[in-house]
Amino acid sequence: MVRLLPMGERALLAEVDDLADVLALHAALATRPPAGIDDLVPAAQTVLVSFDPARIAPAAVRTWVAAAARTVPDVAAPGPLVHLPVRYDGADLADTAALLGIPVPELVARHSAVPWTVAFTGFAPGFAYLVSDLWPFDVPRLAQPRTRVPAGAVGLAGPFAGAYPRATPGGWRLIGSTDAPLFDPDAARPVLLPPRARVRFVPERARSMAAPAAPPAEGKADAGSDGTGAAKASSRAAERGTTALRVVSPGALATLQDLGRPGRAGLGVARSGAVDRAALRIANRLVGNAEAATAIEIALGGFCARAERDTWVAVTGALADVRVDGRARDAYAPLRLPACAEISIGVARAGLRLYLAVRGGIDVAAVLGSRSTDVLASLGPPPLRAGDVVTAGEAPGPVPAVDVFPWSVPGALVDVAIAPGPRVDWFAPGAWQTLVDTTWTVSNDVDRVGIRFEGPPLGRIGDGELPSEGMVPGALQVPPHGRPVALLADGPVTGGYPVIAVATDATLDALGQVRPGDRVRFRRG
Repeated sequence: MVRLLPMGERALLAEVDDLADVLALHAALATRPPAGIDDLVPAAQTVLVSFDPARIAPAAVRTWVAAAARTVPDVAAPGPLVHLPVRYDGADLADTAALLGIPVPELVARHSAVPWTVAFTGFAPGFAYLVSDLWPFDVPRLAQPRTRVPAGAVGLAGPFAGAYPRATPGGWRLIGSTDAPLFDPDAARPVLLPPRARVRFVPERARSMAAPAAPPAEGKADAGSDGTGAAKASSRAAERGTTALRVVSPGALATLQDLGRPGRAGLGVARSGAVDRAALRIANRLVGNAEAATAIEIALGGFCARAERDTWVAVTGALADVRVDGRARDAYAPLRLPACAEISIGVARAGLRLYLAVRGGIDVAAVLGSRSTDVLASLGPPPLRAGDVVTAGEAPGPVPAVDVFPWSVPGALVDVAIAPGPRVDWFAPGAWQTLVDTTWTVSNDVDRVGIRFEGPPLGRIGDGELPSEGMVPGALQVPPHGRPVALLADGPVTGGYPVIAVATDATLDALGQVRPGDRVRFRRG
């Protein structure tokens, strides 16, 4: 039995009874998806199906998912087998064993003896949630999460086991560590443990007695990657293109962004890309670039760069003073920078993000098909720093003749159209009306990951915990404090808070320009 729940206008959640049904449904859907299906994200009890309504009608998506649910096999086809070498040296190993009432050797023996399966990924690229029918324990998370869990840490939480691909905060109980390359964006298969993969933990001292190494197609996890692939790619990027700008001051945060890396949420990789996609597209068009070319996204302004050669640029997005060698220039217009000229962008007076496009597009190495910086996952090129050189490629078209480009100043009161989310029934009667009747204030918690709003709490019917499920940009999650949090481009691909609504794609760019203190009204789209 599958229940289809709306997740805005471009996705739905297919909810089933348990993880076994999730794995079977995901396998059936992944076999032959129709054109227009962008992503499939399995989670604890759901599969998120993202689609492009311009290529496939929502009704056709629902029909396809329902038909797949009727034909799923009793047992999902097994995924690749991965032997994961582990040193049982975790900081919480002894405490976890004591909590479970067993000796440390027994915990190690049980953990390494049972077969595990990747139920879903999320939290960070390559982070796999592993389950096993033979694992008898439900391990409570730490009361106080760590601010930093080292890369390679192997942990337990609830019924799950997992390994951290990179250093992140976390509340899992750490029982070991691995040197296996869990996530390598430069590899042909960047994620070592994809959904449905079978995993056996192999104590390192017993590796010589383990089963023969699986062939490459089986996903053998031999440690030995030096983790320098991204660094080498960045080094190669410095040799590409033609030097165009040198950063004098990056301001609060300046990152490189294109239109992101859609279609990889099933691997735990967010879409990322420009938060205000319309502003990026316009900036590129103004200098003759393809709309998806890489540009600089500048938070709050305060940016300055020097032209290393004659070049064309354009600035769009928030309202800020644009100057070339101290002289005021127009935003939303192509600007010719002579060699050695300095362009400065003042502090934004309205709106939050500005986009600086360089003719030819910024030329850096792509990571998983995109040149965007994902600040949550630390993917792509690092944020710009003073002294960094920006290189440009070849533009596909001429600089257009533009006298005036129509644009408007981002307002301090923003109307955001929303569609119902999948968990409206988790909220008390009147919560939806409170959501649309309230003028919400943007809190100080605003970044590329999301926005928290201040206003009256949205009451929930119960205090139960929602199993982790797929998320999309624009989702309005409601944590226990009751105030909505809107996810943006770098938001996590799975989450555990109920989603009451999802911002429509047409208003997502406007939501990306709000700043602390701005007011937002949500309305039914």
